[in-house]
Amino acid sequence: MHKLIPLYILLSCGSGLYGQSGSVRGQIFSGDQPLEFASVALLRTSWGSISDTAGYFLIEAVPYGEYQIEVSMLGFVSRRRSITIDAQNQDVTVDFQLEPSQLDLDEVVVSGTMKTVSRLDSPVPVEVYRDDFFKANPTPSVFESLQNVNGVRPQLNCNVCNTGDIHINGLEGPYTMVLIDGMPIVSGLSTVYGLTGIPQSLIERVEVVKGPASTLYGSEAVGGLINIITRNPGSAPQFSADIFGTSWGELNTDLGLRFGLGKKASSLLGVNYFNYQQPIDHNGDGFTDVTLQDRISVFNKWSIDRPQNRTFSFAGRYVYEDRWGGEMNWAKPYRGGDEVYGESIYTNRWEAFGIYQLPTTELINFQFSANGHDQNSVYGNTTYLAQQYIGFGQLSWHKELGLRHSFLLGTAFRYTYYDDDTPATAAFEPDGGDGNAPSVTYLPGIFVQDEIALHANHKLLLGLRYDHNSLHGGILSPRINYKWSSSDKKSTLRISAGNGYRVANVFTEDHAALTGARQVVFIGDLQPETSWNANINVVRKIFTRNNTIISLDATAFYTYFNNRIIADYETNPNQIIYANLDGHAISRGVSLNVDLAFPSGFNVVAGLTGMDVFAEENGVKTQQILTESYSGVWNINYTFPELDLKIDYTGNVYGPMRLPRLSDTDPRAAESPWWSIQNLQLTKSFGKNWEIYAGVKNLLNFTPPANSIARAFDPFDRGVTFDEQGQVVATANNPYALTFDPSYVFAPNQGIRGFLGFRYTVR
Repeated sequence: MHKLIPLYILLSCGSGLYGQSGSVRGQIFSGDQPLEFASVALLRTSWGSISDTAGYFLIEAVPYGEYQIEVSMLGFVSRRRSITIDAQNQDVTVDFQLEPSQLDLDEVVVSGTMKTVSRLDSPVPVEVYRDDFFKANPTPSVFESLQNVNGVRPQLNCNVCNTGDIHINGLEGPYTMVLIDGMPIVSGLSTVYGLTGIPQSLIERVEVVKGPASTLYGSEAVGGLINIITRNPGSAPQFSADIFGTSWGELNTDLGLRFGLGKKASSLLGVNYFNYQQPIDHNGDGFTDVTLQDRISVFNKWSIDRPQNRTFSFAGRYVYEDRWGGEMNWAKPYRGGDEVYGESIYTNRWEAFGIYQLPTTELINFQFSANGHDQNSVYGNTTYLAQQYIGFGQLSWHKELGLRHSFLLGTAFRYTYYDDDTPATAAFEPDGGDGNAPSVTYLPGIFVQDEIALHANHKLLLGLRYDHNSLHGGILSPRINYKWSSSDKKSTLRISAGNGYRVANVFTEDHAALTGARQVVFIGDLQPETSWNANINVVRKIFTRNNTIISLDATAFYTYFNNRIIADYETNPNQIIYANLDGHAISRGVSLNVDLAFPSGFNVVAGLTGMDVFAEENGVKTQQILTESYSGVWNINYTFPELDLKIDYTGNVYGPMRLPRLSDTDPRAAESPWWSIQNLQLTKSFGKNWEIYAGVKNLLNFTPPANSIARAFDPFDRGVTFDEQGQVVATANNPYALTFDPSYVFAPNQGIRGFLGFRYTVR
C-alpha cells in the first residue's frame, strides 16, 4: 500500500501538469491562396498538425512552455516562429505566409499551347516567374524587371531618351511578342513603350517561351513570347499599395483595389504612377544620364460570373507618358528647335481586351483586343508624329478526342492602321508634291494544333498556321514539339522545331531611325523575313534526403534566317542603311538554369547563357551588334523566420558585345567590356499586411564610358564637314570624322543608388 502512495502523488501531479495546456491555431497562405496539406510542427516535440482545404490548422493540448513552430510544404520556403503558451496565452493564434521556393514543381501555364495545362505536362518549355521573383529587385516597369531572367535582356537603344526593347536569346525586340493575359497588345509602336506602365501589383506571373511560337501567335513571335498574366479579380487582394523611391529622386507608386458589383461581377482596379524630374549628369558629357519621365497608367479588369462556370472577362488600360532627355539646359520652349538638343516624347495609349466563352456544349472561346497609340515626339529638330490602331479577334475551339488527342482549331483576324510623317507613309503626287498614304494591313489566319498522348510518358504536338497578309500574300508556319518524361516526373526532354516570319516596319521598331542624327536609306523593297528554329530542352529535378530541391534546366537553341533585315551603321557614319540580307543569319547557343531550394529558407536561382549571333553575306561573317556573347543572372536569398526578415542579392553579368562605332577611325572601343549590375535588398514583414524594404542598386557603380554619345558638344553637327557624297571629312576640329550619334549604348548610365519602399496589403 505504501508503495502506491508515491505513484498516486506522481499521477496526480502529472494530471495537474497536463491540465496546464493550451492550443495553437492559425491559417497558412501563399499569396492570396490558402495552402492545404502544409505540415505544422512544434520542433523537438511530438506535437504537430496538417492544414485543411482552407489552410487552417489546430494543435491542442500543448503543455505550457516556449516553442519553435515550423511550417513547411514541398515547393515552398519553410517558416519558423517563436511562441509562448502560458496562463495569459493559452490559445495562441499565428498565421503564416509561405513564399514559393522559386522552384514551383507543377504550375499551371497557358502560353505554350494556348490552353491551361500543367507546366510539367506542357510539350512546350515555359518558364514561369511569379510576383515574388520581381519583388527581389523592385523596378518601376516590367521592362527593367526582366533583367534577371536568364537569356532575356532589356536593351537600351538610345543614350538620350532611354527607350529600349527586349532581347530573347540574342534576337531583338521585334522578334519577341508581348502579351497581356494572352492577348497581343504590345506590338509595332508600343514595342518601345508598351512594357512600361503596367501596375506590377496586379501581375500574378510572367510566362516566357523561348523559341518559335508563330504557329499560335503569328509573325511577331519568331524568337519567343512574354505573356504577362494579371490577377483574377475574384481572388486578388482587397487592397494593395507598393510605393518606393530612390536616392536619385525617382518615385514609383502601385495601387490595386478589388471591388464587386452585386454577386455576379468582380473588378480589379490598378494605378501606376512614376515620376523622375531631376536632371543628373555624372559622366560630364552635358547630357542627362537618365531620361526624365512623368507617367501614369490606369488598369481595370472585370470578371463576370456565368452559368456553368463559363469564362467572361475583359480589361482596359490607359497610359500617358511625358519623357525627355537631352542637354542639361533643355526646356520645353526648345522643343523641336535647333538651339538646345532634346528628345521629347508624348505618348497616349489605350488598350481593351477580353475573353468570352460561348454558351455551347463545346469549349469555344472568343478573344478580342483593340488598342490605339498616339506618339508626338521630337528628336532635336526632327519630328516624328505617329498613330497606330490595331483590332484583333480570335475564335478557338478546344476538343478532347478520345484519350489521346487534345485538339485546337482557331481562326484569327488582325487589322492594323499606321500613319506617320516619315517616308514610310508618304505618297508622291503627280504634280511632284508629297501626299499621305497610311498603311492599312489585313491579316486573316487559321491555325490547327493536335496534342497527341503517344504514351503515358510521351507526347507529340503538331501545329500549322496559315496567314494571308494583304501586302505580302500567304505565309505558312508549321511546328512540331515532342516531350518525354520519366515515370517519376523528375526528368523531362523536350524537342521543338518550327517556322516563323516577320514583316518589318523600321520606323516603329528601330529608335535609331528616328533620332535625326542619321539619314535613313532603304535598298530595295524590304521583304518579309523567314526563319527556322529548333530547341532541345532537358529538365532534371533532384530531391535530397534533407528536403533540398535541385532543378537543372538546360537548353540548346538554333535559328536560321532568310531575308534578315540588317541595319548597317558602318558603311556611312551619317546613314543607317536597311536592306534584306543577301545571305543568311544565325542565332545559336546554350543556356542553363540552376535552382536550389533548401528547407532552411536559403534559395539560389542562377542562369548562364552563351550564344553566337551573326550574319553571313558573300562569305563574310559579321557578329550582330549589341549582342552579348555570354550572360549570367542570379537571385540568392535567405529568410530569417524568427525576424520575418528576408535578404535578396540579385545581379547579372554580360560578356563582350560588338558596338556600333561610326567608322574605323572612331576612337571608342569596338567591343564592350565585361560588366555587371548587382543589387542588395532587405525586406522586413510586420504581420500579414505590412512590408518595408530597402537596399542598394548597382552596388559596383558600373556605368558605360563618358564618351558614349559621339560629339555630344555638337548635337546639330554644325562643326562637321561633309564632302559631295555626304561623307564626313576629317578636320582639325573633327580629327576622327565623327557626327553626333547616341546609339553607342550597351548599359544604363545610372550609377549606384539607394532605395526605400513599403508594401501594404489587405487580403
